[in-house]
Amino acid sequence: MRSIWKGSIAFGLVNVPVKVYTATDDHDIRFHQVHAKDGGRIKYDRVCQVCGNSVQFADIDKAYTSPDGEQVVLTDADFSKLPAAEKHEIPVLEFVPLDQIDPVLFEKSYYLEPDSTTPKAYQLLAATLERIDKTALVHFTLRQKTRLAALRVRDGVLVLQTLLWPDEVRAVEFPSLEDAPAPRPQELKMAETLVESMSGDFDPSEYTDEYQIELQKLLDEAIASGNGKIEPAAETEPAEQADAEVVDLVAALQRSLEASGRRDGAPAKPAKKAAAKKSAAKKAAPRKAASKSTASKTRKGA
Repeated sequence: MRSIWKGSIAFGLVNVPVKVYTATDDHDIRFHQVHAKDGGRIKYDRVCQVCGNSVQFADIDKAYTSPDGEQVVLTDADFSKLPAAEKHEIPVLEFVPLDQIDPVLFEKSYYLEPDSTTPKAYQLLAATLERIDKTALVHFTLRQKTRLAALRVRDGVLVLQTLLWPDEVRAVEFPSLEDAPAPRPQELKMAETLVESMSGDFDPSEYTDEYQIELQKLLDEAIASGNGKIEPAAETEPAEQADAEVVDLVAALQRSLEASGRRDGAPAKPAKKAAAKKSAAKKAAPRKAASKSTASKTRKGA
């Protein structure tokens, strides 16, 4: 990994030098545009709408247009005058419980590496955050933008998670929810039972991006074929579509419970095991019937 920023965490009078690294990596397959006729790659040209000439990136400045249509052009020198552009400190503002931060505010994660020959202050801050079980709110300036961020510990490493500012989260009002009827007790009970049947411990390794896997498989097959194109797939019959709206919610919940291996609050069973037992029950049906008949005769004889 390559460091994208250097600075220090200001923890009271304690200074913790750090290097910042991007913590996540997008695994999506990248594409570029080509001419469908001959496969030639499409390039984009930055053209000035006033003179009609192509403009090099080094000759491009940034402009702001006000709601009234007034334009203000800013150069790199103008941005460098702002205090945020010179700030290389991450001051701790306060410590708060993590559950008080709405997940919708989380934006991007960064790893922090100690940038010192003696990372004692780094280890002290990390150990303290783990012991108090709280998250530090900090200010963080990156790419000429001041951000609010949450500082926490993950596997002994300090992690910085930038947060959206409150005014960056849209207010939502849906008229369709204003007069919506409250769920009935029976519906709530069945929904809770369904939740219990589908509950477990979160393990991210159990989930995969099937779309990207199949896309890569498709590309590999095209490369192996040698013609650089995807072979047309055989036509398949369209799958039956479910009803657009569930009329009977209780019936839908009941079907969901049956599919998950529970019925009227019965203990949950894995789908594979349930299927196996069901199959075994069909095969053993005649034996059970015979056993029942024999038992009946025995009771009569007694």
